Amino acid sequence: MTVDFDLKCRVAREAATLLYFGAEKEYKQAKEKAAKTLGTHFLPSNLEVALELEKIAEENEGAKRKERLIQMRKEALKIMKLLDTYCPVLIGSVWRGTIRHGSDIDIAVYTDEPEEIVKILKAEKVKVSKTAWTTVNKRGITLASFHIYAETSAKHGLEIVARSSEEAGKKRKCEVFGDEIKGLKVQELEKVLKTNPTQQFIPS
Repeated sequence: MTVDFDLKCRVAREAATLLYFGAEKEYKQAKEKAAKTLGTHFLPSNLEVALELEKIAEENEGAKRKERLIQMRKEALKIMKLLDTYCPVLIGSVWRGTIRHGSDIDIAVYTDEPEEIVKILKAEKVKVSKTAWTTVNKRGITLASFHIYAETSAKHGLEIVARSSEEAGKKRKCEVFGDEIKGLKVQELEKVLKTNPTQQFIPS
């Protein structure tokens, strides 16, 4: 049992290494490649890989990582205030506090007129590079979202996901950490920045 556990931990570490250094982009492929490399069929959970990824990022980036997290959260707050009418929520690694080199700022907004978001960003001189519609099928229901890719004034990547107004407040499960994606609204983010700007939101 201990050998199995140790092997699983090694696979998680190897998969996290592949993700961190960009050899793989998806958790599933990273886990399968890591298991093959180590000659085992043991596959860790996404959570186990994510926690190893967090350790690797901390080992490689140290104190600068925390400084960057604070800066990215401040930038997120500015963007969210611009879009306050659209119920913005900070999600992703900047919400979690698990950023690593190359992470961008992820914000969800809710509107039936996503092009309005693009107009607001451009009016505020936010550099928008691309927009695209995507669809996902969840339990037989097709959901569409409008993705806006941009760059902040401090050159951080920014992805805004515009979902329909009827989706506001609906619970979403995180495929990596396995918990609910709660995120941070404007007032919650302001509070975090005042009280504990590098706070993490990951399952204990």
